Amino acid sequence: MDTGLDPGAVVGPVARGARRGSPGTTRTLPPALPYELFDCLQVNLAVLADRWHGAGTHLGLGAVLRFAPVTGPDGLPTVARTVEQHLADARSALGIEVRSLHRTSGPAGIPLTEGCYVVADAYHLPWVPYFRRRHMEHSFLAEAAGRDGQDAPDGVSVVDGYHNETPWGSARPGLWSLSAEDLLAAVPGPALVAELAPAAGGPGAVAATADLAGPGAVDAYVDAYARHPDRDAALGRLTLETWFLARSRRLHAAFLTASGAAPDGAVDAHVRGWGALTEQTYLAARRVERGRTEPPGLLPRLREQLHADGALLGTALAAPAAGAAAGPPAAVGAELRGAVAAVAAAVLGTAVGPLLDGRSLGEVPQFSSFRIVEIIERLEEELRFEFDAADLVPENLHDIDAICAIVRRSPSAGPALARLGES
Repeated sequence: MDTGLDPGAVVGPVARGARRGSPGTTRTLPPALPYELFDCLQVNLAVLADRWHGAGTHLGLGAVLRFAPVTGPDGLPTVARTVEQHLADARSALGIEVRSLHRTSGPAGIPLTEGCYVVADAYHLPWVPYFRRRHMEHSFLAEAAGRDGQDAPDGVSVVDGYHNETPWGSARPGLWSLSAEDLLAAVPGPALVAELAPAAGGPGAVAATADLAGPGAVDAYVDAYARHPDRDAALGRLTLETWFLARSRRLHAAFLTASGAAPDGAVDAHVRGWGALTEQTYLAARRVERGRTEPPGLLPRLREQLHADGALLGTALAAPAAGAAAGPPAAVGAELRGAVAAVAAAVLGTAVGPLLDGRSLGEVPQFSSFRIVEIIERLEEELRFEFDAADLVPENLHDIDAICAIVRRSPSAGPALARLGES
């Protein structure tokens, strides 16, 4: 999962044109679209928006800051939006109209024309890391190939802008050419197909608004996850929830910036806090999955982030709150630093030296919440100890000295520290 606000992700002012894409342009990807701001259903609507109406149109999806949970199929509350809701957003914010929406039992019902938006089971899609690993809804654009003479005339051209890190590898935006047989394997069962087109008047004017349920709804949402008896299920679902929430807050912040809002350090810090919370949730889920103690502090932090959304990202921004700066990490010896840096470098595929010189793990391109979990697990295996669950928060896990400090604090690290010559 991606975290933090990427200042290079915002593309200038929000463009508002009425250009219509030419036939066949589904086979290109807008080069400057910040794909990492969207979920797997939004992103391909954003691709069409920028193609049909100009660069920056995609940011209209970030105009509304939402927190409107509903009860999900597993009984836990969820902020995930349906395909139909995303299509309604595309009409109001992106100038995309739905000419047809139907369910099909297989690829025969997919029209393969420009603006063909398909939602199918990611388990069967060979270009995403979820292939044959996880069942979940996933969107892509599809049209007949062979228009430029380079592909077989009966083939299919697929565009998917999804950008994410997963336990099974990276998902990145791309173009794929599939044969008719490949498409049959990719959509072997039911799929939702929308035939989309640019609205005649283009996208309308959009302004920053907030659709936030009140404090009682926030507390009920957090309490539902806190009290759920199946901690594996609750934390697994909460991992996805915090991912949705973090991306939507980044997108709203990007919309505010593109709309001319003055830079605000409090907003940036709040958005980064959502990214850190996503990491913390995934780490907690993995710990519980492996039979370890659930780290404390996660759900109170979620409650604080949700209560702060309205003040920091709503239409009226609050002044930055004062806070004490964190002190320097505890001093550690060279042997422990070397051992921690060696594990981190091996997991991230980078050199040890810069990490020992103070480079943040977050500055390494391969860094993600999945990699930090791997670093923690490898350290526990190699040093033969267990981190204190309360220390496993993102602030303690992004540089070598901070990790060394929590190794030394662990009650079970004594033998490991003795082997490394630490007092």
